Amino acid sequence: MSATDQGAPGAERTLGQLVAAATAEMSALVHDEIALAKVEIKQDVKRAGIGSGAAIAAGVLVLFSLPVLSFAAAYGIHNLGLGLAWSFLIVGGAFWLLAGLVGLLAVAKFKKIKPPVKTMDSVKQTAALVGTVKPHPRPVSDQAVGVARSSS
Repeated sequence: MSATDQGAPGAERTLGQLVAAATAEMSALVHDEIALAKVEIKQDVKRAGIGSGAAIAAGVLVLFSLPVLSFAAAYGIHNLGLGLAWSFLIVGGAFWLLAGLVGLLAVAKFKKIKPPVKTMDSVKQTAALVGTVKPHPRPVSDQAVGVARSSS
């Protein structure tokens, strides 16, 4: 094998070797970008899952516990000497307060969801770098001048 084939320092690489190296590096870069995006999105999906679970829990609390516990609590308060209407109003307000607190927890979890900032920054840097690369000028030969190009 010659020094050119072995990639010795100072040896010129062929066009095929340069294209192969560029393709391999670009492929590795794309795979790294995808891996970074997966990591960031996985974190946000987890946050969205927790937020959704909290919202569902708030809905379940409101829907299923209101009828049974409302009657029990309202009649319990009524037995303490308060009017029946006031007893039901107090119990209903307490359940709405609990649902509001669980809803605030859901909103707090949803606000922590952010776009994959690191991936977007990395892609922008890569695009800027690729945009600055210019091809090497090719010498124009006398034979190329006589070649006619079609406009269609």
